[in-house]
Amino acid sequence: MPINIAIDGPVGAGKSSIAARVAEKLHILHLDTGAMYRAVGLYMLRRGIDPQDERAVREALPGCRVDVRYEAGRQRTLLGGEDVSEFIRTPEVSAATSAISQWPAVREQMVAMQRQIARECDLLMDGRDIGTNVLPQATLKVFLTADPRERARRRYLEMQEKGMPDTYEEVLAALIARDEQDSGRKVNPLRQAEDAVLLDSTRMTLEEVVEAITGMVKGAQA
Repeated sequence: MPINIAIDGPVGAGKSSIAARVAEKLHILHLDTGAMYRAVGLYMLRRGIDPQDERAVREALPGCRVDVRYEAGRQRTLLGGEDVSEFIRTPEVSAATSAISQWPAVREQMVAMQRQIARECDLLMDGRDIGTNVLPQATLKVFLTADPRERARRRYLEMQEKGMPDTYEEVLAALIARDEQDSGRKVNPLRQAEDAVLLDSTRMTLEEVVEAITGMVKGAQA
């Protein structure tokens, strides 16, 4: 039976970066589920569809083809065959993603794809509802979080490196709004699974978090 690891947590907790490092150390695949949802958000924006309009999103969804491939151990996200890995990390796409991910039709399509991949190989998934919904029988579940101001600081520095003009205050406000939307949505809201390990990374380095989760995985396999 494949080893499945679920890492959930709020925006800015560093899930994707940490998940990639853990998967690399364990020599298993890292499926960035958030990137898959972001591709759907980008698809809607490109077509001028309001992400808050559930009916419009649902009607446009059949034409949205999202795929993933792995190059040198890293996931590349494809939208209609186009590699959009670098286009899905903007604040506009983040906002659209939070909106479209609340709609049942979108989640059903993405979850079906994610579960199929998990049945086929050992992997690590990170997102908002992996342990509670996508992989409820995961070998290990981790809820990774950090203080909102620390998460905003990390996100702000990351955006500065990319030349984005947002201020720290704007990043913090957007992060708090995203937390509220993700936790308050009716369909599979962000929450810690009952059997998940809580890991607060506020005062931890990335490498310390990676080592902690790697140790948990080895303990779960023992």
